[in-house]
Amino acid sequence: MPRFWKVGELAERCGLTVRALHHYDATGLLRPSARGGSNHGSGHRLYSERDVARLQQILSLKLLGFGLDEIREALSRDDYDPREVVRRHLDRVQGQLAELRGLEARLRTLADALGRAEDVSAEVFLATIEGMTMIEKYYTAEQLDALEKRRREVGEEAMREGPARWAELQAEVRAAMDGRVDPADPRAAALARRWFDLIEAFTGGDPEIFKSLNRMYANEDRVRDMDVAAMRPMMEWIGKAAEAAGIRHPGT
Repeated sequence: MPRFWKVGELAERCGLTVRALHHYDATGLLRPSARGGSNHGSGHRLYSERDVARLQQILSLKLLGFGLDEIREALSRDDYDPREVVRRHLDRVQGQLAELRGLEARLRTLADALGRAEDVSAEVFLATIEGMTMIEKYYTAEQLDALEKRRREVGEEAMREGPARWAELQAEVRAAMDGRVDPADPRAAALARRWFDLIEAFTGGDPEIFKSLNRMYANEDRVRDMDVAAMRPMMEWIGKAAEAAGIRHPGT
């Protein structure tokens, strides 16, 4: 005998509301195959196994970011492939798992650091939270993994030297700007090359990581201990110097 679920049973089993299923029915997105009562003629809604399969597709498409109208259109297409939807949903879940694993690693590192400290101020917690949420807002899990791999390749000593190299270069750029060096001047081109070389050392030459870095610097006034707002005039000057010299930046 075919299996049927009443609307309340299906809602409870799937963690949905009856109202949501009623809405899907009213909009034609998911109409129950039968009605309760004598001989399934009329009465309460009854959902078949085929209806359950369609519901799974609807929910997967919703989680993939499709609107209800887009879902209805997709399901009505002759070339619609439910297997592709499941594969795409699986890819998304695996990406989310990767993000959670990355977050787990960062929290474990923080937990170890906190465990070694006798007293941790609220400012330390706030700075840590700010840094974590800021980085994760602009970088994907894959990019964070790539950056961690790059950090291991470069080595701890080079990573420690990085801030000093940046500070030195920024001081030279600021001095050039204060001295009114034209961005088309060969001296400006040399500084632009060094600027992009440092970025490439950090990003490993990945153009997508460079774009994420650029978005973060465009939207945040402070990134951890860096005064990004003060850097923006220098970044603009470097961009003009690179353009004048025909230097391709790491995002191309």
